Amino acid sequence: MNISELSVGARDFEVTGVITDMSGVREFEKFGKQGRVCNATIKDDSGEVQLTLWNEEIDKLKEGDKVKIKNGYVKEWNSTLQLSVGKFGSMEILE
Repeated sequence: MNISELSVGARDFEVTGVITDMSGVREFEKFGKQGRVCNATIKDDSGEVQLTLWNEEIDKLKEGDKVKIKNGYVKEWNSTLQLSVGKFGSMEILE
């Protein structure tokens, strides 16, 4: 699937792209637990989408990495599509 084909509610797909940008990491506390979140941009030939990274996912990636995301999900936040791996998806860094 191409990034341009992603839509709100999409699940059970596979998309490959390059990380072109990573925003600053934000720390938060929820239910008494500390966490981190970062917004990245993933791009392919068809377009780009915001990729939300959580906790240890943040440390695995850097700008320029090519990644494959399987079984993620897409939601909308502030009129922007957001792609997340979620607990049922996977993210693989490609060579």
